This record gives sequence, C-alpha cells and structure tokens, in this order.
Amino acid sequence: MSDASFGFRKVPVEEKQGLVNSVFDTVASRYDVMNDTMSAGLHRVWKDAMIAWLAPPRHPREPYRVVDVAGGTGDIAFRIAKRIERNGTVTVCDINPEMLAVGAARNAKRLRPTTPCQFVAANAETMPLPTGSCDVYTIAFGIRNVTRRELALAEAYRVLRRGGRFMCLEFSHVDLPVMDKIYDSYSFNVIPAMGRLIAGDGEPYRYLVESIRTFPNPGRFAAEIERAGFSQVAVRPLTGGIAAIHSAFKL
Repeated sequence: MSDASFGFRKVPVEEKQGLVNSVFDTVASRYDVMNDTMSAGLHRVWKDAMIAWLAPPRHPREPYRVVDVAGGTGDIAFRIAKRIERNGTVTVCDINPEMLAVGAARNAKRLRPTTPCQFVAANAETMPLPTGSCDVYTIAFGIRNVTRRELALAEAYRVLRRGGRFMCLEFSHVDLPVMDKIYDSYSFNVIPAMGRLIAGDGEPYRYLVESIRTFPNPGRFAAEIERAGFSQVAVRPLTGGIAAIHSAFKL
C-alpha cells in the first residue's frame, strides 16, 4: 500500500482525500476571512497577478471556456468572469461540497453577470469534462491538497484543447535569508493560533502550513508539469517566494 503526505504525516493514499475533506469542511465558511488574516490580504494581490498574467480576452470571438479547479469559493472564477464581457463560461470544479456551497451562494449575489459561472462537484484527478473542451485550466492553492498530483496534472492536460493554457498559483518556498526564519515562525506559531481564534479550530491550519512545506519547490514542480506533457513552462515567484505562479501550454 503506497503512502501520501498529509502535512508532515504519511498516511495511506486511500485515506488522504477524506482527511483533506475534513479540513475544508471545518474551514469552508471562514476560508476567505482566514486567507485575508493569514496573508494580510496578500492572497488577493497574488490572485490578481495570476489573472493579469493570464490576461483573459474581454470580447473573445470564439467561446472562451475556463475550468477553475479546487476553486470552491469562487475567488478565481469571479475574477476571470469579470474580465470577460461576453462569450465566456467558467466552470468551478471542487471535491468539497461545503466549499462549493460557499461559492454558489456568492455566485447567486453577483449583479447581472455577463459571464456565467457554474459549480460542479468533481475530483481534480477524474473530472467530468470532455477531452480538449477547455481553453484555460486554473488552480489556486489547491494542487498541494490533491492526493495524486501526477493524475491531476494529466487531467489538466487532457481537458485542455491544443494551445490551451495551464495556470497554477500555489504557496512556495521562501528564498530570502532571514525572511525564511520569520516566515517559519509566523506559520507554525501565529497561523494555528489565528485558526483557533477565528475559525474555532487551529488544527486544519496546522495541516495547511505543513502541506506548504512538503510541496515541491518551483523547479521540481515545473518538472512535474513538463512530465505531464506541457510546454513553455514558466514560473513567477511572488513576495520573496512565499507563493509562485506556474504557467504552461498544451501544444
């Protein structure tokens, strides 16, 4: 039986998804509030940077189809939808029903949206989308929670059309001396305490911090993306390496 990382723990592959689900069941209703608190609002800047690099067309001539994976609360989907004034669709795929419920509720409050967003319960490793059906695949702060990352990357490649673009925003590895020590102290001491105060439970946030440390560095993750078949893999570190954007194309 093979193992998977759940934070610093090794658990059977078959158990990881259930453990991850329990984390997001706990934090879903306060997920965006905690992101603001933990990152001092920087996650919004990073997400805006990813959308700016993607540069979705405002008036695409052909239907512009986006799938946002592990994006249950809709943060990325709504940003993309706002940039496309017509002829676009955004499908949010997330395995966690609690996160999807938050996103669907937010979606219902959008004022006269020109680009529709739909929310679908789906595992990143086996998505219910036709092969070659998407122009863009995005995933923000979700790939490190996937049990079998190689299968999720293979699915990303499958659902994209030729010329389609893969974009991933994820926490990364701080590459500045001194800052890395400060970041570690903040992550392991302050963030779980914030979780207890704001969300009522610090353990899910301890897992999230640990999962960042076990995620591969930008070069190793870029190599994984290439092994999945993608070309023109590029990386942009953000805020001293706290996060990074990976961009690639299916050619």
